[in-house]
Amino acid sequence: MKRKLTPFRWLVVIVLLGGIVAFFALGLQHQLSLDALKAREHDLQAFRLSHPIWLAAGVFLVYVAVTALSLPAATLLTLATGAVFGLLEGTLLVSFASSVGATLAFLASRFVLRDAVQQRFGKRLSTINEGMHREGAFYLFTLRLVPVIPFFAVNLVMGLTTLRAWTFYWVSQLGMLAATVLYVNAGTQLASLHSLSGILSPRIVGSFALLGVFPLLARWITARVKARRVYVRWPKPAKFDRNLVVIGAGSAGLVSAYIAATVRAKVTLIEKHAMGGDCLNTGCVPSKALIHAAKLAAQAREAGRAGVRVGSVQVDFRAVMERVQQAVDTVAPHDSVERYRELGVDVQHGHARIVSPWVVEVDGKPISTRAIVIASGAEPFVPPISGIEGCAYLTSDTLWKLRELPPRLLVMGGGPIGCELAQAFARLGSHVTQVEAMDRLLLREDDEVSAFVQRRLADDGVDVRTGHRAVAVERDGDGHVLICEVGSEHVRLPFDQLLVAVGRKPRTTGFGLEELGIPVERTVNTDAYLATLYPNIHACGDVAGPYQFTHTAAHQAWYASVNALFGQFRRFRVDYSVIPAVTFVDPEVARVGLNEREAREQEVEYELTRYELDDLDRAITEDRARGFVQVLTVPGRDRILGATIVGAHAGEMLAEFVLAMRHGLGLNKILGTIHAYPTWAEANKYAAGNWKKAHAPQRVLGWLARYHSWRRG
Repeated sequence: MKRKLTPFRWLVVIVLLGGIVAFFALGLQHQLSLDALKAREHDLQAFRLSHPIWLAAGVFLVYVAVTALSLPAATLLTLATGAVFGLLEGTLLVSFASSVGATLAFLASRFVLRDAVQQRFGKRLSTINEGMHREGAFYLFTLRLVPVIPFFAVNLVMGLTTLRAWTFYWVSQLGMLAATVLYVNAGTQLASLHSLSGILSPRIVGSFALLGVFPLLARWITARVKARRVYVRWPKPAKFDRNLVVIGAGSAGLVSAYIAATVRAKVTLIEKHAMGGDCLNTGCVPSKALIHAAKLAAQAREAGRAGVRVGSVQVDFRAVMERVQQAVDTVAPHDSVERYRELGVDVQHGHARIVSPWVVEVDGKPISTRAIVIASGAEPFVPPISGIEGCAYLTSDTLWKLRELPPRLLVMGGGPIGCELAQAFARLGSHVTQVEAMDRLLLREDDEVSAFVQRRLADDGVDVRTGHRAVAVERDGDGHVLICEVGSEHVRLPFDQLLVAVGRKPRTTGFGLEELGIPVERTVNTDAYLATLYPNIHACGDVAGPYQFTHTAAHQAWYASVNALFGQFRRFRVDYSVIPAVTFVDPEVARVGLNEREAREQEVEYELTRYELDDLDRAITEDRARGFVQVLTVPGRDRILGATIVGAHAGEMLAEFVLAMRHGLGLNKILGTIHAYPTWAEANKYAAGNWKKAHAPQRVLGWLARYHSWRRG
């Protein structure tokens, strides 16, 4: 996918370089010295009187060329224009010529260099690109007001960003006007100038520096005024009971409260239901315990391949679910009220409602606070399908009350939760039918990964029905039937129990957001610092999006709590550059960064390196030689754009790639790291080795072969 330099691009490069070389080869830099200009001032004045239009056009074109080529002559040309044309005409000429020339330099930089720069540093530049898209005009205007930053450098650097050309032109025209007037005015007094330092005295430079600071100051004042307008209808307490109130004791809320207590802030944590939130009680912990039991059942059935005879495998589903609950109970003290109170957190059980930006009520009792963090999490989404309410459906929240294995379980949803639970119940003995409206499972993964997972589910007995859109639920004797649209036909799928796993929706209602006017779309609207409409109210975790992972919620919680507590001094923009994700089917699917589908959608150039796990010694010894390690890198370089692992222990193996991407380590570093033998992690090293082999210097190796042949005589 590597783009080649087109002939036209090479032509532009040659023309630019030729112009620069010609400028110096012809000695034009000596013709544009201060002394030379002063010596020719009268001749230029005389030529202007006889040919005013020709001179103006010539000056305009020369100025455009000099600026476009970033030649060190713009200052002298500005002085000359001021000396010949005067302040008004000279300012008009220079202002438009410099803006046009700067825009040409901007476009040349973009045309020749931007693709290469974005390709090589695209991930690191994502924040800059986002900032330029949002406030590029402001940044450029500030730079134009400070002449200590060379204008030619601004032209070239801005060309590497995503700033629109028209925006660059008009902001440059406006931003460079003050400096243009200063230099043109100095040119009108050319005879009295003895050096260029006379133009930029410390006082003038200081004045321009203040001009550059002014937009920042104005921005700060504007933000303060805007904040005052937001808060105007809410009385601010003279004193506060708390530094921070956190709503929700799931992953995001617990971490937020923990950080606040660690820095000795007075913090209250409010939870209406159970401490630990969805992850502990209905999500990560119980589901992984259930998956573990299902995996043991599958391994027992497969043990005969290794010569171990275990007979018929019997699953005591009630005992399985009791063991699941034991796992929850064992982990619960980590998230308990007692632990957090020992840490210094004021934990309160009740319904939280924000009644003003400064006050949260807990079951009607007000608590005043400097800042608030909303971490209310998410809940299962149940689609509005006709008849669904009459079938006592299950969700990932209510599933754990089951004590009898459903003979016929229908799982609605082909995402990670649906796939994990469909496979687990099939392995535990249910006849499972899985329905997905789209044409494949796990839509965020590559097609190959989706197909791999679908085959594995089928091997475990899951009847996977993709392209089936559920439209109604009907009673059928002692059971029910799900009616699905498949093209123009209707398919009836019988079931005893329905598990709805089509996604989760953020909890955004019931705690005062509507009354405060905080915008909510699918999630609570936040800025890059996780602040809502009110700068002292932040949101994190599932309620804020864009990810619904426990580890991402904890990651966001650091930013939300630190920005809430210390934002008046410094705020931190959330970093989403390296986010791992694992789907705990068997074999697991784990990835970080870009996969092939995303790279193509985002038009990111990449090279693909792959290692098959059927070649890995440890996988062979455990009879788990299924899957692969796939890495996307920058073309010609070892910098990792993303990694996908499909196989046993993929979630554990992924950590090495997460670490490498987070700290800028490439495949060469992974290849140069000793991995214990025989381990699953060796697969990462072998993938790096495959990349190295593909980039071996063949010409050097050819010479080495000749050298060794010569040495043998």
